[in-house]
Amino acid sequence: RMAARRALKAVLVDLSGTLHIEDSAVPGAQEALKRIFSDKLRSSPVTIRFVTNTTKECKRDLLERLTKLGFDIAENEIFTSLTAARNLLEQKQVRPLLLVDDKALPDFTGIATDDPNAVVVGLAPEHFHYEMMNRAFRLILHGAPLIAIHKARYFKKKDGLALGPGPFVAGLEYATDTKATVVGKPEKTFFLEALRGTECAPEEAVMIGDDCRDDVGGAQNAGMRGILVRTGKYRPADEDRINPAPYLTCESFPEAVEHILERLL
Repeated sequence: RMAARRALKAVLVDLSGTLHIEDSAVPGAQEALKRIFSDKLRSSPVTIRFVTNTTKECKRDLLERLTKLGFDIAENEIFTSLTAARNLLEQKQVRPLLLVDDKALPDFTGIATDDPNAVVVGLAPEHFHYEMMNRAFRLILHGAPLIAIHKARYFKKKDGLALGPGPFVAGLEYATDTKATVVGKPEKTFFLEALRGTECAPEEAVMIGDDCRDDVGGAQNAGMRGILVRTGKYRPADEDRINPAPYLTCESFPEAVEHILERLL
């Protein structure tokens, strides 16, 4: 079945849990990334995009963190769910109550937030208290759209798994009897938007990530191949949680790169 696929033209790579966990790189990830950018890949025109649901920091800070860890990545190669959320706010022309980490605010510079008529939820532990959630609840009850930057259940920190924004979004959905508009992974539109300008069809792309549902399931629903890595938030038997199963499950990002170089190019 895969033999009929078109040649690979784009590789989408998740960041947190796949290339790094907080301020530690996944072992061998920098060298593996250099191999992707090496002459072998440059001779076949393959686009690399780093696609992330992270809402903990703006794109500039994220790039700085990755550069410090030794990753050679350009800002225009990163596509974040914050970018997708900002695009949606501009399209809808609304003024959001931004439940996002203060470090993510620079990505919303220029967006009016006075007298809010929309609610945007990212990962914002310091804002997830009763008073703020109640303010969001009342706005939504009065007709404000609820926009979830993503609905991840949890993510990986150095000291273990931690709650993502998904449970808080679900709480607001439950209380207001509404459905959030989700902009990040696993939404099909997010993956298609990440490919925009690459002249690459979804079936010519592969996605590498540690989240079976959001990275791999989302990419495969958009028509791409998905490679699951057993780092970051991966838990045993995650690959059995989606249907169809991942195109491939690997120990880590370097092994995924090895497969791509040997089998898909």
